[in-house]
Amino acid sequence: MKVIFFDTETTGLDFKESRIIELAMLIVEDGKIEEYDEFINVGFDLPSKITEITGITDEMLITEGISEAIVAEDLKSHLTPGTLMIAHNCQFDLTFVYGLLKRHYPDEAEDIVSNLNWIDTVTVLKDRKEFPHKLIDAVKYYGIEEVNFHRAIDDTKALYDVTVALKNERDDLVEYINVFGYNPKWGVSGPKFPFIEYKRQYFNKRIVEPDDILPKK
Repeated sequence: MKVIFFDTETTGLDFKESRIIELAMLIVEDGKIEEYDEFINVGFDLPSKITEITGITDEMLITEGISEAIVAEDLKSHLTPGTLMIAHNCQFDLTFVYGLLKRHYPDEAEDIVSNLNWIDTVTVLKDRKEFPHKLIDAVKYYGIEEVNFHRAIDDTKALYDVTVALKNERDDLVEYINVFGYNPKWGVSGPKFPFIEYKRQYFNKRIVEPDDILPKK
């Protein structure tokens, strides 16, 4: 099975109005790990808040960035049917990946993303640890070495280690495939994808019993 740990840095929160400025993937297949990390030159100035959070500047995108079309082509080549995609707060990153593909492959985007499998490590973490549930919190919970958070490639490396820690803690990640939890107070952010089962999820203060994990009916 091919597994891709991925993360995005974006110009904002709305996938329809905002754009990906950094896409990173750790592609694990046949015992090998391939690292993918690209800046995208979006062609407009970044909001100052985004530069403050990520450290990514307009100059970096101009001098180091590639076109969105090239990244879309790269994504299409990597996202082969049956690939397991893992992200922290996966709903967010999925919407942006879908939006990018939709702009460049409007007739194929739905099929590309629907033929993949998805795991949201935030959903898993909420069944294991008390609030908060950011990636940096997961790193601290499991004693993982901290990275430069808010840079996509570093986040994917931390995500890989967090996923290994979650699997070692209890080997039930398969139960979370294509199941995203959401806070009932806020609802689902972005579009609801038909291949994802969305379930209300409340906070837990300890790891839940195997029979009570979120995906169980």
